[in-house]
Amino acid sequence: MESTEIRQIILSELPVGARLLVRSKTDWRCAVLSKIDTEKATLIVCSPSGRTYRLRRLIGTELTFDGSIPILKIASEENWRDNCAKYDFRW
Repeated sequence: MESTEIRQIILSELPVGARLLVRSKTDWRCAVLSKIDTEKATLIVCSPSGRTYRLRRLIGTELTFDGSIPILKIASEENWRDNCAKYDFRW
């Protein structure tokens, strides 16, 4: 069995434009880091309806990695693959 290395970094260590996974109320969604200020970072989150919205998080917020996929850390140990948002890929 291959062991996976668990890396942890903070949000401010990602470059602007980096993609990551974020937990919403109902599911996991794709997000893009759009801006880093002195205290907060702005994420643009894609919703399954095609719209986007912004989230602001502290720059010290921890991230974990699943392979090479950065994930905004949450309190529970939920697997993002079980409840990932379904996007319309027709376009």
